[in-house]
Amino acid sequence: MRIWNQTCVTSFILVGLTDAGEIQRALLVLFLLIYLISLLGNLGMIMIIRLDLQLHTPMYFFLIQLSFLDLCYSNVITPRTLGNLLTSTKSISFVGCFTQMFCFIMFSATECFLLSAMANDRYIAVTKPLHYPAIMSPRCRSWQLCRCYMIGFIDSSVIVLWMSRLQYCNSNVIHHFFCDTSPILILSCNDTYNIEIVIFFIAGSTLMVSLFIICVSYVSILLTVLKISSTSGKQKAFFTCTSHLLGVTIFYGTTIFTYLKPKKSYSLGKDPVASVFYTIVIPMLNPLIYSLRNKEVKSAFFRVMQKKESFRRLK
Repeated sequence: MRIWNQTCVTSFILVGLTDAGEIQRALLVLFLLIYLISLLGNLGMIMIIRLDLQLHTPMYFFLIQLSFLDLCYSNVITPRTLGNLLTSTKSISFVGCFTQMFCFIMFSATECFLLSAMANDRYIAVTKPLHYPAIMSPRCRSWQLCRCYMIGFIDSSVIVLWMSRLQYCNSNVIHHFFCDTSPILILSCNDTYNIEIVIFFIAGSTLMVSLFIICVSYVSILLTVLKISSTSGKQKAFFTCTSHLLGVTIFYGTTIFTYLKPKKSYSLGKDPVASVFYTIVIPMLNPLIYSLRNKEVKSAFFRVMQKKESFRRLK
């Protein structure tokens, strides 16, 4: 109740990406298609890895978690965005807005450190192949995953609790398609300098620390691969890392562009477009990147389909 008493706003209005009716209908079809591909791709990835025993390895354990996170934060943003494009009612309650913000920040921060855990997994697999199964034991993997979620929960809790205590009396119109930090801070009639510094520090440390771990891991992998004498050995080592590197580049590129700058640099035109990419498009791209470029996943898919067909015939 204290949160509600400290604000003049009880609900927000999400303006979205455009007011043009024809463009909204086109975006509705496009986003719905992307959303369905994202759901099918990530659920399919999870099911294939779960059903195929040959993929029960540390790398695919983390890949399942990545697909799960993509499902989570895609479902936090995309369904409401589709609803806003479909209807003229674009309001969201104060509690609903900050709940969406909390979930999105938590899943995004968790994914940052999950990507760094995946890079560390590739580092151990390439540089210490004989000790890889022992080092990446189920207990070790579970601890790394818990640590990722703990950091995400702490990051989102600090930001959302602080922002929810601000007063919002300038306006209740959010010039964005979801409840993000920058467009909401613009609406506050309080001095937001301190919370901007906190958000910049949390976002910066989350992105930079996880990216530093990824860079160190891949530099070590590169140095190890260069020592391999056979060309086929080098190609195999590089191939195991290309999908992850591509996913990291896309995710971190758009995220750093959006968050590592002050509130005054927020652009009503450019920032929502960049946000569309990492909130709606990337959850669709990840299963495509990790499946189309991975022979093991494609082979596992055909094995699962063959087992399903054999089971159907026996029935």
